[in-house]
Amino acid sequence: MNTEDRWAITETLNSVGHVFDEGRLDEIDTVFTSDVVYDMSAVGMPVIHGIEAAREVARQLGAHGPISHHVSNVVVLGRGDVDSGADSGAEDGDEVAVDSKGLMLMADRTLTAVVHHDVLRREPGGWRVARRLVVPPGSGQQRQEN
Repeated sequence: MNTEDRWAITETLNSVGHVFDEGRLDEIDTVFTSDVVYDMSAVGMPVIHGIEAAREVARQLGAHGPISHHVSNVVVLGRGDVDSGADSGAEDGDEVAVDSKGLMLMADRTLTAVVHHDVLRREPGGWRVARRLVVPPGSGQQRQEN
């Protein structure tokens, strides 16, 4: 994986927080694939399937959801760490596994830490999050295979 791809992947992950924190829900497709699976069940939230569902959950959370998302410690694990699954639509080499840590400032001013286990897919518009597993730090939960 070249430096340009690593930079673009990190920029996509950084942009997720900006899109949600600024309420730019019409721009979710700039950070997620149309078939995104966003699994927050380990932190008491739903598993979201698709961009429209992500928009709806964000609207429902409204003022009660996180007000500021931060991502750090991004590690691009590589293409060999991805199980694309039969239905991903990705060509070989078009998906990459990425781990990162996240902090969220909640509406009640508490801070919540999480770990993201992501799969990003290269699409015509750039790298997008295709799958995200959110787990509490120290939980020992690892990325899921399809």
